[in-house]
Amino acid sequence: MDRHRSRSPTSSYHSRQSSYKRGRDDPGGSYHENKSFRPHNHQHHQSGWTSGQGTPSSQSLSTRRELYERDFPVYKQPVEVGCFSLDSERRFFNDGRQMRYYVEPDRNPHFDLRDGYRDRFIKRDDSVKEKLDHILRWVIANRSKLKSKVPSASSSALDVDFVTWRGHLTKLLTTPYETREGWMLAVTRFGGTLYISEVETESARRERENRTERHEEMMYWGYKFEQYTCADTVHALPDPGGVVNTNEAFCTVVQTRLADHRLLFSGEVDCREKDPEAPPPPACYVELKTSAEICTPKQRSNLHRFKLLKWWAQSFLPGVPRVVAGFRDHEGVVVSVETFHISKISHLIKNEYNCWKPTVCMNFCCEFLSFVKRIATEDSHRVVYLFSWEPYKDVTYSVHRDSQYSFLPQWYIEEITRRPDSHHLS
Repeated sequence: MDRHRSRSPTSSYHSRQSSYKRGRDDPGGSYHENKSFRPHNHQHHQSGWTSGQGTPSSQSLSTRRELYERDFPVYKQPVEVGCFSLDSERRFFNDGRQMRYYVEPDRNPHFDLRDGYRDRFIKRDDSVKEKLDHILRWVIANRSKLKSKVPSASSSALDVDFVTWRGHLTKLLTTPYETREGWMLAVTRFGGTLYISEVETESARRERENRTERHEEMMYWGYKFEQYTCADTVHALPDPGGVVNTNEAFCTVVQTRLADHRLLFSGEVDCREKDPEAPPPPACYVELKTSAEICTPKQRSNLHRFKLLKWWAQSFLPGVPRVVAGFRDHEGVVVSVETFHISKISHLIKNEYNCWKPTVCMNFCCEFLSFVKRIATEDSHRVVYLFSWEPYKDVTYSVHRDSQYSFLPQWYIEEITRRPDSHHLS
């Protein structure tokens, strides 16, 4: 799940309209509302694909930034098609019961993020790999929303090309600028749809198993900031004296299109606007973050160059319009709060030397999805195409049958292949 927390406040609905317009000079906030869908000269641009002797086993995908510096690809305005909740015991519910409501704090709130770490904290076991299970449960519960419009399609056919977590797509968007952490993504083509699920790398496993106590506590700080700024109901106030339980989650499920790739993905949402005049989801959602306080121009520049990349990617994908960041001191006390509007981030970073570019991020993601479509051709839940990447290298892949990488559960295979009319009405 996307649980790397840091946030900040301020609301404005009048500016959201600008994020739905496309602009060559503002690719950071451009969605397309038009139904016709053609990437701009996409097929004429240089591709990142390379191959040795033209054989599939030698193919790879370059991550060199200059290959992806071209027009911003068509990205349709994301539409929320559903949501689901995970309770304190990580049980799935096909509803919004875990939704929380944003309560704007003072600009200098002095929230103590250490409070409750020792005695009011229930931490999710992050050694348990849930893969796509929660999204798949949502798909089973909402098949009628996704049924293929092709008359001859099999019962397992969904009207999307890809199903995945928003966090996996975020990693793809940031790949051209990532210098430290590699990734592995398992892909299975089943019923004509490509399912993408992350596989933990060895280095990520070592990092998880060897975190310092300080690191563990700082991870808690992000959740604690949410507790200070979120209420359980529209008319309630935050309850910072309660228990922080990181098993609980509210997730949006959105459909969109990147060039000719039809996407269905889910991502955790921190909270939504209380205002009854707020726009419908996902435009009413607010992402919360924490970050070290900024005391020098160099620190501000680093925020723009590194953190804003991940904040932008994470929120732009599902159409979340703003990030509220709580800036904390070394002792974990929030000393200031600032709002970042996703549609304005590309302007914020414009004056940074050799900074990241939204268009590079989106074009690489688009090219990767095309690469996956080209490679992952066998339609079988038993086959996994494992795509791997390490910083400064190309994306490569290997093919595995009946392996430890298989991730589509048997209950999903059986349920999705049943005839829809064999389901009991409830």
